[in-house]
Formats: sequence, C-alpha cells, structure tokens
Amino acid sequence: MVFSTKLFREIDKLEPDLKAVMLEMLSEIERNREESITRKEFLEFARQSEENFQRVWKSIDQLAEAQKRTEQRVDTLAARMEELAEAQKRTEQRVEELAEAQKRTEQRVDTLAARMEELAEAQKRTEQRVEELAEAQKRTEQRVDTLAARMEELAEAQKRTETSLAALTAEHKKTREQLGGLSATVGYTLENKAFKALPDLLKADYGITLKGKLIRDHIPDNQGDEIEVNILGKGERDGKEVLIVGESKSQLSAKYIDEFIRKKLNRLQGIHPNLFPVLVTHMVSSSAVKRYAKEKGLALYFSYQF
Repeated sequence: MVFSTKLFREIDKLEPDLKAVMLEMLSEIERNREESITRKEFLEFARQSEENFQRVWKSIDQLAEAQKRTEQRVDTLAARMEELAEAQKRTEQRVEELAEAQKRTEQRVDTLAARMEELAEAQKRTEQRVEELAEAQKRTEQRVDTLAARMEELAEAQKRTETSLAALTAEHKKTREQLGGLSATVGYTLENKAFKALPDLLKADYGITLKGKLIRDHIPDNQGDEIEVNILGKGERDGKEVLIVGESKSQLSAKYIDEFIRKKLNRLQGIHPNLFPVLVTHMVSSSAVKRYAKEKGLALYFSYQF
C-alpha cells in the first residue's frame, strides 16, 4: 500500500512523540498489507484502519488547534515577558535610584546625627549658661535689694541734708545780708571820706574845680533807664564842664574795672559829654591793676590818700 506525500507532510508537522507513533502505525499497516490476508479480513482491516485514521486525523486537528492556541499563548507570554523584562529593567533602575537615594539619606542622617550631637552639646552649654545667668541674676537681685535699702538710707540722709541745707541757706542769706550791709557800710564809709578828699585831689592832680558837693544819686542812661552812681558831681576844667562819675571798692581788681566801664560809663556815653571816671579803693588785687586803670583812663585814689 502506497501512502500519499500529503500524508507524510501532515505527519511531519506533528510533535515528535506523536509523529513517531504515526510512523510506527503506518509501518504496521504496511507490514499487515504485505502479509497474505483474506478479502474479508482486508476489508475489516481497512475499515478499522479508516476508523483509526479518522480518529488520528481528529486528534491531529485537535492537536493542531491546541498547537495554534499554544503558539498564541506563547506569543502572548513572549510579549508579556518583554513587558516584564522592561518592567524588571525599570524596577532595577528604580532600585538603583532608591539605593542611591538611600545612600544619600544615610549620609544626611549621619550628618544630622552629628549635627544633633553638636546641638545637644550646645544645648548643654546653653543650659549651663542659663544656670550661671540665673545665679548671676540672683546675686544681682540681692545687690539690687541691698542698693534699694541703701537708697532708702540715702534718701533719708538726703532729706536730712536738705533740711540742714535749707537751714544753712537761711543762715547764709542772713550772713550775706549782714555782709552786704557791712560792705555797704564800708563802701559808704570809703565814699564819705572820698567826698571830703576828692575836691582837693582832683584840683591838684587834674585841674578840676568842683561846682557843688559830690553826692550819691540816680541819673538817666542812654537807654532811658536810671542807674545809680555812688560818686557824682559836676566840675570845670579848662573852661569846660565835666561830669564826675565814680565808684568805691574795698579791693579793686581788673575785672571790677571792666564791670564799671560796662555797667556805668558805657551806659552814660552820648548823653553826658566830658565824663571823668574815678575809682577809690583801700587796695588793689595786684600791682597790674593800677596800670590797667591808667590804661583805661580812670583816676584811681587810695583811702590812705584821704
């Protein structure tokens, strides 16, 4: 019995195990064909062979469908495997990134741990400093309390001092009044002597002849106000009238000379022509005062000349 080429091509497509079975079956058929059999046996054999072939072809079709499905599943699995491979690749890349991030995190944690140690030490020092400041504050408060008590004592002492000072001020005022009265008395005494002696002295030294007596009086100044003049009188020299203006001072100084010029002579300039200034004193504060009085054009007399 000759088998067709198509049959062999179909068998060749089968799986190796199934292919071996089919070839063995064909060999068995060929052997049986070669043996001498009866027509009836041959027909029976042919029928059985046909049934067997039908079952085989059915199995082959089923296997072909299963193979097709298997190949489809394999393709699907291959595609899935590619996806999984890509996913695995991304996962591995992500794991690497996470590993690097973890490494950096650990480094930061180490840095933070070191910083925490530093902060802990700093906190410890701060707490120690706070304790020291608390102690210092306590001592300061104690000192403040002591100073407050001392201030109270000083306030009381100040109060007593002010009371004593008020009493001393009152006494000083009385003393000044007494000294003022004494000074005025001394001044008046000196001026009274000058009133008697100056007419002859002025006549002899400056050629001034008095017209009337020397007096104490108030006269108007160039501002329209009145000023007190302690030695005042009119006289004549070389046919011209002069106004004698003077003061007395127990101890004469250059400062008083300037004050006399500023407060008396300057205020009389312009309305009282031909002023003749005179100063009388018991003594001067220095020998330079006499020269200074002469430089300023003042007539100076001492009490011992009276």
